[in-house]
Amino acid sequence: MSMNQTTAKNIDEYIARCPEDIQAILEKIRMTIRGAVPAAKEVISYQMPAFHLHGNLVYFAAWRKHIGFYPPITENEDLRHEASVYAGEKGNLQFSLDQPIPYALISKIVQHRVKQNLASAKEKAKER
Repeated sequence: MSMNQTTAKNIDEYIARCPEDIQAILEKIRMTIRGAVPAAKEVISYQMPAFHLHGNLVYFAAWRKHIGFYPPITENEDLRHEASVYAGEKGNLQFSLDQPIPYALISKIVQHRVKQNLASAKEKAKER
């Protein structure tokens, strides 16, 4: 399903370009992320919907047979183990479209990424 068109200007446009059944999934992922971190900014980055808060938090993308979720999980072995059934080739996650999407896991990952980004921002502030 990767788009051969021009890059979407925003997440609404990205979702609108997908088939209707996929739109519903993408919108629910978006709302799951928004619920986990209301202050995050929605952007398009690397031609994918993304959320930023003190840097990149997460990206997601619709593909022919799955939803890709990025970046890889680091610094949390329990979360990495929980997500291992969805592991893709490069550490990203792949949620198969013929299986239920793990929205609760997405929320946990986003919350973990927020903690990482806030810690990193705090560390950078100390260096200044």
